[in-house]
Amino acid sequence: MEIFELKDHEYIELNNLLKVTGLCESGGVAKMLIADGQVKVDGQVELRKRCKIRQGQIVLFNDQQVQVN
Repeated sequence: MEIFELKDHEYIELNNLLKVTGLCESGGVAKMLIADGQVKVDGQVELRKRCKIRQGQIVLFNDQQVQVN
Protein backbone atom coordinates (compact mmCIF):
# COMPACT_ATOMS: atom_id res chain seq x y z
CA MET A 1 0.00 0.00 0.00
CA GLU A 2 1.31 3.40 -0.97
CA ILE A 3 0.94 6.37 1.40
CA PHE A 4 0.09 9.83 0.05
CA GLU A 5 0.62 12.79 2.38
CA LEU A 6 -1.83 15.70 2.03
CA LYS A 7 0.54 17.94 4.01
CA ASP A 8 -1.14 21.37 4.35
CA HIS A 9 -4.11 20.57 2.09
CA GLU A 10 -7.59 19.54 3.22
CA TYR A 11 -8.15 17.21 0.23
CA ILE A 12 -6.97 16.17 -3.24
CA GLU A 13 -9.25 15.51 -6.19
CA LEU A 14 -9.41 11.86 -7.18
CA ASN A 15 -8.16 12.36 -10.74
CA ASN A 16 -5.19 14.39 -9.46
CA LEU A 17 -4.35 11.74 -6.86
CA LEU A 18 -4.14 9.06 -9.55
CA LYS A 19 -1.90 11.31 -11.62
CA VAL A 20 0.53 12.45 -8.90
CA THR A 21 0.94 8.96 -7.45
CA GLY A 22 1.84 7.62 -10.89
CA LEU A 23 -1.10 5.20 -11.10
CA CYS A 24 -2.13 6.97 -14.34
CA GLU A 25 0.13 8.70 -16.83
CA SER A 26 -2.12 11.76 -17.12
CA GLY A 27 -5.16 13.44 -15.64
CA GLY A 28 -7.11 12.73 -18.82
CA VAL A 29 -6.48 9.00 -18.55
CA ALA A 30 -7.42 9.14 -14.86
CA LYS A 31 -10.74 10.80 -15.71
CA MET A 32 -11.56 8.12 -18.29
CA LEU A 33 -10.76 5.29 -15.88
CA ILE A 34 -12.86 6.87 -13.12
CA ALA A 35 -15.80 7.37 -15.50
CA ASP A 36 -15.43 3.73 -16.57
CA GLY A 37 -15.91 2.59 -12.95
CA GLN A 38 -12.40 1.21 -12.49
CA VAL A 39 -11.56 3.18 -9.34
CA LYS A 40 -12.81 2.53 -5.81
CA VAL A 41 -12.74 4.80 -2.79
CA ASP A 42 -13.14 3.09 0.58
CA GLY A 43 -14.35 -0.07 -1.19
CA GLN A 44 -17.05 1.63 -3.30
CA VAL A 45 -16.86 2.42 -7.02
CA GLU A 46 -16.42 6.18 -7.42
CA LEU A 47 -17.60 7.80 -10.66
CA ARG A 48 -16.98 11.45 -9.73
CA LYS A 49 -13.72 12.52 -11.35
CA ARG A 50 -13.18 15.45 -9.00
CA CYS A 51 -14.29 13.65 -5.83
CA LYS A 52 -12.52 15.16 -2.82
CA ILE A 53 -10.26 12.57 -1.21
CA ARG A 54 -9.53 13.37 2.41
CA GLN A 55 -7.27 12.06 5.14
CA GLY A 56 -7.97 8.44 6.09
CA GLN A 57 -9.51 7.40 2.79
CA ILE A 58 -8.16 4.53 0.69
CA VAL A 59 -8.21 4.55 -3.11
CA LEU A 60 -7.98 1.26 -5.03
CA PHE A 61 -7.08 1.08 -8.70
CA ASN A 62 -5.59 -1.77 -10.73
CA ASP A 63 -4.85 -3.87 -7.61
CA GLN A 64 -2.90 -0.99 -6.05
CA GLN A 65 -3.97 0.88 -2.92
CA VAL A 66 -3.19 4.43 -1.89
CA GLN A 67 -3.89 5.55 1.68
CA VAL A 68 -4.27 9.29 2.11
CA ASN A 69 -2.76 10.73 5.29
